[in-house]
Amino acid sequence: MTSLSGGESAAHPGRIDTSRPHPARMYDYFLGGKDNYEVDQRAAEQFMKVAPEVREGVLANRHFMHRAVRHVVAEGGVRQILDVGTGLPTEPNVHQIARSVAPETRVAYIDNDPIVATHSRALSDDPDTAVVLADLRDPLAILDHPEVRAVIDFERPVALLLVAVVHFVAEAEDPAGIVATLRDALPAGSFLVLSHATGDVHEDRREDAAAVYNSATASLNLRSHAAVLDLFGDFAMVEPGLVRVTDWRPDQARRPDAPPIGIYGGVARKGVRRTTDGAAPPV
Repeated sequence: MTSLSGGESAAHPGRIDTSRPHPARMYDYFLGGKDNYEVDQRAAEQFMKVAPEVREGVLANRHFMHRAVRHVVAEGGVRQILDVGTGLPTEPNVHQIARSVAPETRVAYIDNDPIVATHSRALSDDPDTAVVLADLRDPLAILDHPEVRAVIDFERPVALLLVAVVHFVAEAEDPAGIVATLRDALPAGSFLVLSHATGDVHEDRREDAAAVYNSATASLNLRSHAAVLDLFGDFAMVEPGLVRVTDWRPDQARRPDAPPIGIYGGVARKGVRRTTDGAAPPV
């Protein structure tokens, strides 16, 4: 998850704001991490009071990412990953998952928080991994960044990861246009892996929970299934399509009393014809 900050310019990411809760640090707290401040802890605890399933939700989101990365590498044959909004490192990291399948996989991590960048660089120091300080809201800066270009060859298929990040982009910032710019830069055979928070699965639509982020450095913008599906553009969804992250090719059954998780997740390919129901042939 990225660390978009409404108080900093997308063209000049990197200002650390410890006076307000930060989405990446709150996410770290939800996961049981220690790279957070008291202000993040207070906000996270407030969020959990109105959305008690959040800790299960962020774990389910990470497990979705694990399965999706293994899919695009093992079954999709991709050997390049652009992870935008990587968040604070939590093992296993994307490069560890990918390289357990294909050791030659190259990964570029993107985040606009210097704390995230520092921790990420400390974990990996090899020529096939880049950690870049940049902002999702300036997609061209990401695509043109020399460190990204040193690792990612946009003439070959790429897996673009936008995992639990686009919901921190407000409508006024044109999330659809941002994602489209990144999609358009990918060659045929590439994948988009995306997850996004929603209020669809709860009666209260989790509006009070989303409001907790009003005091944070980025707002939480819950979107409907249709709105999230639109972010995939003309990419063809792989089975089972856009579903709750718990339902995307699960590797184990959920317990009967598990709470509903309000996060959609999906994987789609570029240059593959959709079937009549909007899905792509399985890979």
